[in-house]
Amino acid sequence: MKAAVVHSFGAPAEVEDRPVPRPGAGQVLVRLEACGLCHTDIHAMQGDWPVKPPLPLVPGHEGVGIIEQLGDGVTSRTVGQRVAMPWLGHACGECRFCIDGRENLCEQQFNNGYGVDGGYAEYMLADARFATPVPDGISAIDAAPLTCAGVTTYAAIKNARVVPGETVAVFGIGGLGHLAVQYARLVGAKVIAVDVNDEKLQLATELGVDHVVNARGTDVVQAIRDWGGADVAVVLAVAPAVFGQAFEALNRGGRLVLVSLPADGTITLPIFETVLKGISVIGSIVGTRQDLTEVFDLHAAGRTRVITQTRELEQVNTSVDEVLAGSVPARLVFAYDSVGAVKAPSSE
Repeated sequence: MKAAVVHSFGAPAEVEDRPVPRPGAGQVLVRLEACGLCHTDIHAMQGDWPVKPPLPLVPGHEGVGIIEQLGDGVTSRTVGQRVAMPWLGHACGECRFCIDGRENLCEQQFNNGYGVDGGYAEYMLADARFATPVPDGISAIDAAPLTCAGVTTYAAIKNARVVPGETVAVFGIGGLGHLAVQYARLVGAKVIAVDVNDEKLQLATELGVDHVVNARGTDVVQAIRDWGGADVAVVLAVAPAVFGQAFEALNRGGRLVLVSLPADGTITLPIFETVLKGISVIGSIVGTRQDLTEVFDLHAAGRTRVITQTRELEQVNTSVDEVLAGSVPARLVFAYDSVGAVKAPSSE
């Protein structure tokens, strides 16, 4: 099979031939149709974070494909079923976080495309329990970004407990942000989109946001305050200045939702203002299998749009450059030869 492999941090990925793996007990073998390119994949390829992935590594945690083989003991999935392989590749199922519905906080988890090989390949193995079924009517190309960008921003809006009539400011309109604004609108919020790219802000406008702010040359905090301030600020960008802007734009009782993971990994917030204004700081990490199921159901019902451009796996390194340059409208998705060749089972 063809796979994009990282052999050393910071070096280009190498597209090479590898043997097709065999599923072990509890696993499924999936023939990939598509896999999205997430900024987390770039962090993995560059070794940016304190806990580094093992090398060599096949990145990718927005994989979508068709099950071709079942490992011993697998009864919950079937051959021919379309499934998604998200960041949360496995959790123990027994700790208090797994038991109370917060499996994304499990300390025994492993992550696709980081702790184990992921979806930048024509085949991958997955824990059958965490290979989430994709409903009929959702294409593999749409399902791929929903598998991370979708579930991550959906969970962020959920964790912020947004209620109708509140104002949500989304900082960073791209692969995640274009979905975040849609989920905020679905719960009845007024939405402000913040970015430095006019094309991305135009996309946000097309998706129904109430206001846009180009942070390049505009006083972001003042602009948001002029519209009544933000009750929730969702930070999806990694520029250091964004975190301070998001905090300063919050109303009393506001919630600062941190999603992006900048390489330097630190922010500074004023304790006095945080306490007196009753500001909550919320870290939101991806989502659970239930969250992803809800994301897929919303999309199948026609409630969300996924904006993508497709690339070949051989373009992996130039695709990374595109993302780093900020020239991608929303999400890049690697489409494999099998996309559309195998259809998910139909209910008709």
